[in-house]
Amino acid sequence: MSQESPTFSPLYRQIKSLILQALESGEWRPGQVIPSEQELAARFNVSQGTVRKAIDEMAADNLLVRKQGKGTYVASHNDPRALFRFLRLVPMDGDLSHPQSLPLDCWRAKAGQEASRMLGIEPGAPIIILRRLLKFGEKPVVVDEIYLSGEIFHGLSMEVLQGWSGSLYSLFETRYGLRMIRAQERIRAVAADRSTAEALKVVEGTPLLSVERVTYTYGDKPVEWRRGLYSTAEHYYLNELN
Repeated sequence: MSQESPTFSPLYRQIKSLILQALESGEWRPGQVIPSEQELAARFNVSQGTVRKAIDEMAADNLLVRKQGKGTYVASHNDPRALFRFLRLVPMDGDLSHPQSLPLDCWRAKAGQEASRMLGIEPGAPIIILRRLLKFGEKPVVVDEIYLSGEIFHGLSMEVLQGWSGSLYSLFETRYGLRMIRAQERIRAVAADRSTAEALKVVEGTPLLSVERVTYTYGDKPVEWRRGLYSTAEHYYLNELN
C-alpha cells in the first residue's frame, strides 16, 4: 500500500510560521517593532535573505508593515491606513473620509446554534451583541449587528463603546489585545425592513447590500460574526482582486 509523502514547506515559509507563532503568543504586540532581519536570521539560524522573504510575504498579507529607515512593525488597526482594509464601502465621489461609528445598542445573550457555529463556541455560551450605525458625513450608510464571545470581550458595554472614538477593530486591539487578520464575507441583495429603513433614512423596501462577515485572529480563530446592511445609493462595494 502506497504512503502519502509529507508535504514540503519552503524554508522561508517555516520561518514565517515561527514569526506568526511569536505574534500569536504576544511576543510582539500590534504597533511594536520586531527584531531586525539580521537578529531574526541569527535566532532561527537561517540566512538573512530567507528572513527577508518571509517578512515580504507577511507584509503582503498585512501582518507586518515596513517603515523606511525605521524597521518592520506589527500591523495595527490604530494605523489610519488600515481602516479601509475591512471596510470596502467607498463613496462614489471618491472622498475616503473616515466614517463615524455610532453605537445603537449592546446587550448580553446566550449563543444559539448559528452564533456558536460561526464563533466556534458552545451553544449557550455567553455572547455580546451590539448594533451600530456607520455614517459618512451626516449620512447613515451601514447598520451592523455584531456577535462576539462574551468570554473574550468581557466588560464590553454601551459605555465603553460610547467612550471610544476610533474604529471597533482598534478598540478590540487596544482593550482586548485582538488583531483581526482576515475575514470571510458573503454578500447578497436584500430589501430594507422597517427598522433598518428608519436607521438608514431610506424608504422601506429599498434595495440594500447584505454583507455577512466572520473575522479571524491569529491561529485562524473566529472572533467576530457580523451582519451588515449597506445603503449603496451613494456608495459602492470595492474589492481588489490580485
